Amino acid sequence: MSGTLYLIPAPLGEDDNLGAVIPEQVRQIALTLDTYVAENAKTARHVLKRYGIAKPLQEIAIATLDEHTPQEKIKDLLAPLLAGKDVGLMSEAGCPAVADPGAQLVRLAHEKGIQVAPLVGPSSLLLALMGSGMNGQSFVFHGYLPANHEARVKKLMEIEKDSRSRRQTQLFIEAPYRNQQMLEAILSACRPDTLLCLATDLTQASESIATRAVSAWKKKPPEIHKKPTIFLLYAG
Repeated sequence: MSGTLYLIPAPLGEDDNLGAVIPEQVRQIALTLDTYVAENAKTARHVLKRYGIAKPLQEIAIATLDEHTPQEKIKDLLAPLLAGKDVGLMSEAGCPAVADPGAQLVRLAHEKGIQVAPLVGPSSLLLALMGSGMNGQSFVFHGYLPANHEARVKKLMEIEKDSRSRRQTQLFIEAPYRNQQMLEAILSACRPDTLLCLATDLTQASESIATRAVSAWKKKPPEIHKKPTIFLLYAG
């Protein structure tokens, strides 16, 4: 009998109230595991330390699965599960397998008939959507938009058009050090009446969620450089 692949959520940052974002039952399951697959082993060990793990960290096996992991190596990560051992999958932050390379391992687990158990934890995308006041019935997440300025502006105009025609909320992210350039591109490319929500530092003491028309943001653009931010557009 194969083991279970537990999808272990991680806090979104250092400044959150751990008890408020990670249920106690989830933390207890995480502490029973000694085999993990994670986007970043160092981050995973730090999270487990925050969870209160009693085992020496050097006794916890953590295999890396990131955007650079070759497809043939991902299959090898199933070996402990196929041998009957329970394994935890952990993302860099938030819910694993959502905007995260861990989704590939989950898909392979299903192909092999391995039980997959997603556990409750913070999702920056859903928290942002909840707090935005935008359409939660129809929405799409684009991940990262093009880094090239011209391609980015073109993509922004496309998703704004889609939002208007489908009355659909559009979500996307950017590397925090490029947030300000993304904001500038949005304010230059989108119509004045399009709504823009900036959900920044979610679950942290500095959390900020604000939805305004593009024309209002232009009057006083916020400083979001290097602050984890979810961008949401709605032109319905």
